[in-house]
This record gives sequence, C-alpha cells and structure tokens, in this order.
Amino acid sequence: MLALRLTRTAHLAVHLRRLLVAVASAGTGFLLLCALGHALSHPDTPGAAALRLAWCAAPLAAAVQLAVAVARTDPGTRPRSGLSAIGLGPGRLMAVSATTTALSASLGSVAALLAYLHLRGDLTSRPPSGRVAADALAVGQSLPAPAVLTLLVLVPACASAAVAQALRPRDPRPAPSAARRGYGRFGAYGWGKARETFGAYGRFGSRTAVAAARPAAAGSHAGGAALVGAGGTLQTQAGEPPAPDPDPDPGPTDGATEPPDAALPTAADTMPAPLPQNTTALPWGIAVLAAGLTVETYTGNASAAPTPGTAPSAGVLIGWALTALGLALAGPGLTHLCGRLLQAVRPGALRLLAGRVLMEESHRVGRPLGVVAAVAAAAYVAATVYDGDGPAFGPLATLGASLVAGCTVATLLTAAVAARHARAGTTDALLRLGAPPATLRGAAAVRAAALLALFGPLTLLVAVLAALPLEH
Repeated sequence: MLALRLTRTAHLAVHLRRLLVAVASAGTGFLLLCALGHALSHPDTPGAAALRLAWCAAPLAAAVQLAVAVARTDPGTRPRSGLSAIGLGPGRLMAVSATTTALSASLGSVAALLAYLHLRGDLTSRPPSGRVAADALAVGQSLPAPAVLTLLVLVPACASAAVAQALRPRDPRPAPSAARRGYGRFGAYGWGKARETFGAYGRFGSRTAVAAARPAAAGSHAGGAALVGAGGTLQTQAGEPPAPDPDPDPGPTDGATEPPDAALPTAADTMPAPLPQNTTALPWGIAVLAAGLTVETYTGNASAAPTPGTAPSAGVLIGWALTALGLALAGPGLTHLCGRLLQAVRPGALRLLAGRVLMEESHRVGRPLGVVAAVAAAAYVAATVYDGDGPAFGPLATLGASLVAGCTVATLLTAAVAARHARAGTTDALLRLGAPPATLRGAAAVRAAALLALFGPLTLLVAVLAALPLEH
C-alpha cells in the first residue's frame, strides 16, 4: 500500500520515467513471447529457437538498466532524516522502491500479453497476415500457460532484484588508509598512527568512523598533523596530547560542547572537490573488451554471414556481450581520465571546473556512457552487415534494436539529470559567489565536447574492429 501511495502522489516527471520502464518491459515481454511463438511454430529446430531467445537478453539487460536508473532518481524513496523513527529506514525504502519497479514492469508485461493476443487474433477473431507474423505468433496453436507466465514474470523479477541490489543498505566502510592497522594493541608496529583513547574500541560506531586529518595547532610540540580519533578526542600524529588553545572559547554556559566538525565553510569549499574514485576497473574493462573482440573475430571468421531470416551465431552474441561489458566497466575510468586531462597544462577556471565535475560524476555517468558507446558500435556493425545486399532486417529485429537504443539513451539522460540535481548545491554556491551563468554553461559544453572527443573515436574503433570479420 505504501508503494501505491507513493506512486499515486509522485510528480509528473517521476510518472513519465516509470512509464518508460513500463514501455521497456512491454517491448521486452513481446519479444520474449515472439521467441516462444517461433519455438512453437518450428519444433524441429530447437537450436534456432534457443538462439532467438538468447538474443532477447540484450533488450532485457537494457530494460533492467533503465529500471535501476529510474529507481535511483525516485525522490519518494530517497532516505531522509527522521524516517527511521516511523519504520521507514533504508531497508524499508529499498523494498518500497523494488515493489514500485515491479509494479511498473508488471504493467508493461500485461500490455505485452494483450498486444500479443490481439495480433494472434485471440481477442478479435481476426487472423494475422504475413508469414513472418504467423511464425512469430504461433497462429493456430495453443500457448502453454506456464511458459507464458515465466517469460512475462522474467522482466519484473529481474528489474526488482536489480533495484534491490543497487539500493540495498550498505554499512559505511573506512578509508583504505584508516582500515589498515599495525600489529600490536598499542601500535608497536604501526608508526605514525593515532592512538585510541580508553574505551574507544567498544564505543558505538567507533570502528566505522574515518579518522580525518587536520592541520596542527599553533605552538604544538609535535609539529605534525592532528587527527580526530574515533572517540572524538584530538590527538597529534606522534601520539602526544595537543597543545592547549591560547585563547579558548568559553562556549555555552550550560556545559554543552560543540561538535568537532562544526567549522564554518569557507569560499574554497564551494569548488566541487572530486570524490575518491575507484579507477581500478579500467584495466579490467580493457581486458574484457579485448576478449570480446577476439571472440567475435574468431567466431565471425569461422562461420558464414547470417542469411535472411536468421539471427547471428551464438559466438557473435557472446562477443558482443563481452564487448558491451568491457565498455561499461571502462566507462567510469575513462570519464575520470577525461576529467584529469581537462585539468592538465595550467588550466583556467573553465577547464578546472569542467574537469572537477567530470571526475566527481564519473561514477554516475561513466557506465551509461560505456553502454551507449557499445550500442552505437553495434548500430554501425548492423548498418554495415545488414545493408542492401545483406540479410533482411525484420520487424522484430527493428523492435529489439530500437528498444535497446532507446533504453540506453534514456538511462544516460536519467543519469545526467540525477548528476545535475546532485550538484545543484554547488551550482547555487557558485552563483552566490558571483560566477556568471555563462561560465557554467561553458563548463557544461566543455564537458560534453571532451566526452565526445574521447568516446567518439573509441566507439568508431571498436565498431570497425567488430565489423571486419562479418563483412565476408
């Protein structure tokens, strides 16, 4: 009931994004039912039917990716302070988001079933026209109810499970430098680490707090950086107590103490500092991309070109899956690298702002950018192979290609909108400090041009290498 109430009271933009999820689910469910109809019409060729069903994995993955992106931008299920007191903690909100996604995808699956039955003539008693439609719709044969139900439940189940996995509550992890501890209870082998105060080990949340480095106080005997321990006690780097403040603040008279992080923000805090990015997936993405191109080249040279009415081989499907996975893994690292290159060689304010924003948003828009690059490369290969002299590009293949392209582009736009909302506070702070709006628009144009200059040649290179073994 809570999911239904949040769905009913949402804004128009949220309803439009959920409608996109329903449309993607409807298209994917229709393709799955068409694969089932082809299997019923051709019981003597189970391999071809299984291959058609396997090719439905591409629109299924695109629909699930769109559902996850839409769930992340849903303002109704965003964790807020105070909701845990009424039973709406992070786990409950995750369950509500997964339920809302399942409802949207189930609506699309029901629409796909109705459209499939209408085209079969079961609802209007009108036979379909065309041999392709008759093969895909299994006209004159009864549909097995368990198979139909399994295929229609596949999209809502995968989408809700992916949303639950993406939005699951995560415990705060300490930084890598703070997580490493030396041997010995009192730091006998851990030089340069702050000592823990008595009872700090058993204090609530002490093991998940990250020690923050701060400048040393004036007149400190150690002369090093001071650290705030897990218990909130200020310690110097050498383990000595800090020097007393020569002009201490008397503070409030009722004995209340001020939190240690209650310092006022300065003008330097308005510049969006890049978050710590994990770029270790970039080599893995390049390796998976190379493996995908190798598999596709080997299988493309070993088999003949696809004939009219048939789908490419399973090796080509595996190669394209690995290629898309490699580009998706390398996307955040490439976006982070693009931001670093923008700030190289004495950058000005425009390039510095654009590069910092790219580095900060690389974990949000990097993966959708990699998937869009993979889809664009696949479109180039399809335009090269499925030309006028090549095999026919049927209506179901057109529907699948349009569905994959639309879902990936919608996912990228949704991620871009979410990133824009995330940096709204920084944008407002820059405008209050006197930054002209033209500078912000120029930084956005620089970011778009830099990403196009990096991902454009990469996409073209991958497309040319993937199309070479399929042109014979």
